[in-house]
Amino acid sequence: MSVKAGIIGVLAIMLFMLLYYRLPGLLSVISLSLYIVFTLAIFKFIGVTLTLAGIAGFILSIGMAVDANVLIFERMKEELQRGKSLKVAVEEGFKRAWTSIRDGNVSTLITCALLIWLGTSFVKGFAVTLIIGILVSMFSAITVTRVMLRFVVPWFKKRDGGKLFLGGGQSSEQS
Repeated sequence: MSVKAGIIGVLAIMLFMLLYYRLPGLLSVISLSLYIVFTLAIFKFIGVTLTLAGIAGFILSIGMAVDANVLIFERMKEELQRGKSLKVAVEEGFKRAWTSIRDGNVSTLITCALLIWLGTSFVKGFAVTLIIGILVSMFSAITVTRVMLRFVVPWFKKRDGGKLFLGGGQSSEQS
């Protein structure tokens, strides 16, 4: 039941990202899909047994991966509303979101280290899957999403590029 709930939750989040963020949402769905594949491959490689606690850690790390993309996209919107070009908005969005992403993930990693050190076997399993998930999510959100955004930004004309890219109402002309 928990696996089914996790799958439904991930699909709902992917749908939300597509509808709300449009093209960047599609890129985040691709990045999130790669994140899930990479994380499950690492679990298989190191022999992680997915107990209920481990599944919970994995699902929580998926949420943190989505959160990183949301932070980046919202920072990009702010930069576009300030009248910056799409290319500059993408770079500034990553730069401005990085501190929030880093701080949230580092505090979670510290908590996981304490859970591994002081916890029981199930708690340790939760912490291990969460640590792996967070490390992979930082890679997928910061590296994979950034590479894809840098690839698609040149497709948009300078005028109205941000509005077309992130959806209506996002460009400085409408602010």
